[in-house]
This record gives sequence, C-alpha cells and structure tokens, in this order.
Amino acid sequence: MNLNFAKLNGLIPAIVQDARTGEVLMLGFMNGEAYEATRASGAVTFFSRSRGKLWRKGELSGHALHVREVRVDCDADTILVRVDPAGPGVCHKGYRSCFFRRLDADGRDTVIEERAFDPNVVYGGESRR
Repeated sequence: MNLNFAKLNGLIPAIVQDARTGEVLMLGFMNGEAYEATRASGAVTFFSRSRGKLWRKGELSGHALHVREVRVDCDADTILVRVDPAGPGVCHKGYRSCFFRRLDADGRDTVIEERAFDPNVVYGGESRR
C-alpha cells in the first residue's frame, strides 16, 4: 500500500495507541523515511518538525514504543500505530499520555492525570525536546 505523504508536505499524522488498553498516548508525524525506519526496526520513529530530523521515541528517556500493529485510515493519509510502551509514560512532561488535560466548556484546561515520572530526572528539564 502506498501511503499519501503529499497532503501535509511529505508528512502523515501517526496516532499512537496502547495496544493493550486502547488509550491514545500521543500524536507524532512521520515522513517516508521515518515510516520505513519504524517498519524496519519495530520501534516507533518520527520526523521532528521542530528539529527537522528523525527521532526514535525513547532514545533519550528509554520509554520506547514497540510496534504491535499499524493501521491506515480510509484516505491512506493517517496511520494508527498500536504499541507496547516501555516505561511509565510517553509525554515529555512526565505523563503516561500526552493527552493529560481536558478542555472545559469555558476554554480552560484541567490536568486530569497524575505524573507518571519526573521529566527533570529523565530529560534534565521539562522544556527539553
């Protein structure tokens, strides 16, 4: 199958879901090279838009994402990567999921999860990445 990388200037959204629990853990982007690296290694690799290069999830933290299954949407322009996560969380702010806040009706956000790890210990500071 040919994925459609053309819609977002060479990138496709990659939704990451815990294969065991069904919880959505994060969203990243892949270009063709990142997708092929993910397929070849079995470890989720993204294209960092801010750094302009590939990065393998867990390369700094050890909290890798091991691919169990890849699904593709009907337009072949988004993938769902079902994973077995290693480590207590995937979010660089210390949470299990990057979706740890709920937007309330008034537009304010509320943290709805506990931190799973201390990002200062793992990354040397929360803002790193």
